[in-house]
Amino acid sequence: MIVPETNTVRERQSLLMRKYRTEPADALITDRAITFDGNRTDPFHGFVRMGRDELETVQAFGIHHAVGGYHDLPNPGDLLCGALAACLDSTLRIIAERMRIPILKLEIEVTATVDVRGTLCIERHVPVGFQQMQSKIILEVPPQVLPSTKQRLVEAAEHCCVNLQTLLKDINIKTTMI
Repeated sequence: MIVPETNTVRERQSLLMRKYRTEPADALITDRAITFDGNRTDPFHGFVRMGRDELETVQAFGIHHAVGGYHDLPNPGDLLCGALAACLDSTLRIIAERMRIPILKLEIEVTATVDVRGTLCIERHVPVGFQQMQSKIILEVPPQVLPSTKQRLVEAAEHCCVNLQTLLKDINIKTTMI
């Protein structure tokens, strides 16, 4: 685990904000995930490596029973929900610290609903992809925090959450084959 040079979000982010104002190219980052050879004879299971170098982790995944898999491991939809929940959680905690709002409890549940008739090509009019996603935030703060302040915190987190804002936009995704 990397030990931070400074202890607070405000200290850590202030240094970065100053740097990015003078060196904006340094603010561009690239995250990644790579699937790799698992069991070539099993289309219902696989592995994905996420992160880089010593921080890389491997996650096994399975395919949902609604499209023929066993759903015995997190499926790609679960991973997408997890990515959104993790991003919204961390963004909310970071902004709460910057606003000096103590968090007593925080849970974020993300669900996504898809009609799989589209992906199975049963009904051409049914779109492929999630038709709805919902995030439920359970946030407890001390009673002296005004409800309007709590609402501002959530709105700021939604605004700054990279994964949420990406899902809300029409992003260009390019697929290449090598």
